[in-house]
Amino acid sequence: MHFMTTSTFVSLYEHRIALVQETLSTHSKLSTKDARDLAVHVLVALDRIPEKVR
Repeated sequence: MHFMTTSTFVSLYEHRIALVQETLSTHSKLSTKDARDLAVHVLVALDRIPEKVR
């Protein structure tokens, strides 16, 4: 018996967004959409911090 498997590519950026979104949703009462919107802003801010400082 052969099973077909499909994999879906998820970019590193989308993976990071999902991680922050999940954290925000777990620790707040934000809706899924609001948590995702805020996750995008958080990552933009984090990405502006120089690598040496992070």
